[in-house]
Formats: sequence, C-alpha cells, structure tokens
Amino acid sequence: MEPRRLLEGYDTRSPAVAVLGSHSALQILHGARAEGLSTVLIVTRDRLWFYEQFSHLVDRFVVVDRWPDLCRDDVISELRRFSAILVPHGSLVEYVGIGCVMELRLPVFGLRNLFEVEADQRRKMGLLREAGIETPKQFRVGEGFKGLAIVKLGGAKGGRGYFLARTPEEVVKGVDALARSGVIRGPENVLVQEYVVGAPLYVHFFYSPILGRLELMGADIRYESNADGIGRLTPKYLEHLGIEPSFVVVGNIPVVLRESLLPKVMRFGQGFVEATKRLLPPGIIGPFCLEGVVTEDLRFLVFEFSGRIVAGTNLYVQGSPYSQLYWGEPMSMGRRIAREIRIASEEGRLGEVVT
Repeated sequence: MEPRRLLEGYDTRSPAVAVLGSHSALQILHGARAEGLSTVLIVTRDRLWFYEQFSHLVDRFVVVDRWPDLCRDDVISELRRFSAILVPHGSLVEYVGIGCVMELRLPVFGLRNLFEVEADQRRKMGLLREAGIETPKQFRVGEGFKGLAIVKLGGAKGGRGYFLARTPEEVVKGVDALARSGVIRGPENVLVQEYVVGAPLYVHFFYSPILGRLELMGADIRYESNADGIGRLTPKYLEHLGIEPSFVVVGNIPVVLRESLLPKVMRFGQGFVEATKRLLPPGIIGPFCLEGVVTEDLRFLVFEFSGRIVAGTNLYVQGSPYSQLYWGEPMSMGRRIAREIRIASEEGRLGEVVT
C-alpha cells in the first residue's frame, strides 16, 4: 500500500506505536515509552487482565474479542484516530491472517510484502539464495536424501508441527498425517531440508532507511520442547518411551558470538538487505532475523528468516552487547523501532518507514 495514502489524516509529528498484546508487545511498548512516543495496545478480552499489570506502558487499550477483529472498520477507525503505526510481530500474521494484514488500512512499520514471502517456505528459501546466503539442501516430499531431514511448516508457528525423518518414506508418512489432521492442505505446505548438525544461532538485525545502515542488534538460541529436554535421557530410555524430538519454542537463551564470526553474519545481513531492495522494493525496513546453524568448521547455514521482530529480542530489554556499541545506551529492538519512527517523524520522513 502507498505510504502517503495510509498516512492521510495522521498527525505525523505525533504518531503512536500500536501493537498486538502478544509475542514481544511488552518490549515494544517499553521501547516506545523510552522514546517518548504514545502507545496503543490491541488486546483480546481474555488477556486484558495480564496487560493491565503494565498499564504504565500503555496510553490506550483497544479491546477485541478475537484477533481478526483488528480487521473491522470500527477498530481500524479507532486506531487511525490515534495516528497509530502498527508494529508487526510473529502473532500478527499467524493469528489475524495474511489476507487481512495485506489489506489493512493502517501504516505498518516494516516491509509488508515480506509477510507473504515469509509465509511461503519455498519463496523464503529462494530469497535467501538470492541474497547469497548459504542454506541447507532442500528436497521434495518423497525425494531421496542421505542422513537426516527436517520437515517444516510455513508461518510463525514456533516450531510446532516440525518433525525429523530418516527416510523419504518417513517424510511422506509424516506429511500425510499432518494433512489428515488438518494442519496442512498437502505436501506443498511443507519444506523438507537437510538436518544440519551444529550450534543453532538466531541473529537479530535492524536496517535503518533513515540512517542508511545495518545494525547487528543481538543473537539468541531457542529453548525447545522436547528437543532440549531429551538430552537428559539415555538412548535406552528414549527408545523405551518411544519419544521422538519435537521443536516447540518455549523460551530463548542469549548468545554472544565469537568475534571472528561477526563479519560473516554481517555480510549475510547486508546481502539480505540488498536482495529485498531488488526483489521487494523499497526493501526491508527495521528488524529481521537470520536463523541457522553454525557447523564445527564455522560455516553458518541459514535455514530461514523472520522479516520482523523476533521473540528472542525480549532477552535484551535493556539492550544487548552489540546495540550498546552503536548507541552507547540501553537499546532494545523495541526501542530501536521507536527511535526510527521518532527520527522519521521529526524529519518529515515517516512515509519511508511504513508500508
């Protein structure tokens, strides 16, 4: 959508930050407060009691019965009355729906067109390759492979539904089970990748169109159930219990990279920025995350990306070791988003950071 039209009727000198009450909302609200911006929290009725504990971070609550109510004309009108800029996170597309989000008559901080790519695993991997980023091997459902494969679902599902397979037959069986249970429509909704053994690594970036620079904001690994719990059991007991690993994200753990890896991850980040500028103009705006594995010979293979703020940044509400190097003050991803909005507003360039 054209930013100029989305901002019609807005007080662009005094925008508000709006966010759904989920995922990384508290960090985003905290960051907006730190930058002196007003805040709007869109929250479902059943979660209101929780977020009211943090009412000092919220100027206005917009209460809905269910997430898709965000698409209602009266809700949109209310948000526009506050000159609200919607900051997207993983719950937005997953719970509201891609159709609504793409047509939403609100300015969205970031690159809205990237949401459609992120929801399609094949387009996602194609964009990474276009960026010159090394990725794991990819297979069709039923295609032969050596070693171990991991089967993934599209969208921000926090690892739910992912499974490992030793043979093409196990891939087919698992995909059929997902289709029968209604989780997916068919094989076209999954991605089959080589399972790479190594240390997981999720790297947080921020691209600033206003300053014209890419910033490394932090890194994390995900704490997953039951993959991070089965290591406490020997193979004998795992076999007895019939336990297979699953990858449901329950939390995040901070990581500081060895410095010799930083040039490589920054090159990948820069490649991603340039690829989005070529293929999805105007290109990435604000936060994104490259998610992968570092092997024992220090190759960084990226198996997917998130084109918006990720929950791993919640670790750094007071800033990360890297954001401190740029700003010399506590700078969370939520605050970095708010600072970009504030600077853009002050310079009359708000249209450059919303889509």
